[in-house]
Amino acid sequence: MTLLERLNTTDRFAASIGARLTEVRDGYAKAELTVEERHLNGAGVCQGGVIYTLADLSFAAVANCHGVLTLGISNTVTFLKSAQLGDHITAECRETFDHHRLPYCDMQIRNQHGELLACMTGLACRVKKDFDFDSLM
Repeated sequence: MTLLERLNTTDRFAASIGARLTEVRDGYAKAELTVEERHLNGAGVCQGGVIYTLADLSFAAVANCHGVLTLGISNTVTFLKSAQLGDHITAECRETFDHHRLPYCDMQIRNQHGELLACMTGLACRVKKDFDFDSLM
């Protein structure tokens, strides 16, 4: 099973909101989702937690692409523009610093027009446990 398949299968919360990894490379991952009625908050725009979860899924792929179980320990998200019903949003994560214990990543979340909706940073911790997969994609 590839890392992409493993996370799309085992991250049950991300899957339940319709978030899917679509690309995983060494130090890079992309996750996508289309904003549906169920994603809207009381203001009628996409709930911030949906955007966070999408970015976090891409972060999980990048953080774990080295084959060692890696868990997020700190994230900061800044929302810049609201996602609307029907928007196709994409989270791209890039590994900024591949530290042996505390890797650091940057994420950008955009809509189908390429407009930046949010930025997120993530710090993770590698634990002493293998995270097995056959390949990235």
